[in-house]
Amino acid sequence: MALGENIKNLLGSTSDEEGVSNRILTIPNMISFVRLCCIPVFFVLIVNEYNIAATILFAVAAATDWVDGKIARATNSVTKLGQVLDPFIDRLLMISGGIGLLIVGRLPLWIFILVVARDVLMLLGGVYILNKWKLRVRVIYLGKIATTFLYVGFAGLLLNDPLIPGLGIVTASWLPGFNAMMFSWAIWPVYIGLLLAVITTVHYCRWAVKEVNKSKLATSSFIREAE
Repeated sequence: MALGENIKNLLGSTSDEEGVSNRILTIPNMISFVRLCCIPVFFVLIVNEYNIAATILFAVAAATDWVDGKIARATNSVTKLGQVLDPFIDRLLMISGGIGLLIVGRLPLWIFILVVARDVLMLLGGVYILNKWKLRVRVIYLGKIATTFLYVGFAGLLLNDPLIPGLGIVTASWLPGFNAMMFSWAIWPVYIGLLLAVITTVHYCRWAVKEVNKSKLATSSFIREAE
């Protein structure tokens, strides 16, 4: 009986949360696991200068983020695991792409630090307010656009072709595209994605502060009434 219940929980149990199940073996979750397995393969390809293969793998892994979400909603297979695993792998994939580009010298360090800092803040901050205040951060459309621009930019930097001359308005080597050096066209989608990412991060932080304060106020009111 216990074995049967365990199998049921693995494959088909549902949670009390509306529309969200406890299942593990769903198609969207399997896609997420495949994306996770792509990351070490990506590193092997980029380190050995298989630019085209690394670009294709990174682009496919990034695109499946959109695919698994669509499938989950269309088939009513949104799961608790998927809600945690999907954003975690999104950020891990983005950070892995940045590390790969750093290794081959195609991404300025400051951009990588900014991307990582933002992703770590979003990940840890989201986990904290979920555990502490039971608040789940809802991804806004502008955030998805920012992520798309970063993915496109990283994929283009991985391909590293074609190279175009910079604007030549600065001499700083850490500002490719704005200096006169030849660089990949893909640096511009990265800049756009960074700008949008900063804007959305400010939005998320303001939302979190507002909602946490509301929760604190509600808790204080409940305690006073109980007394």
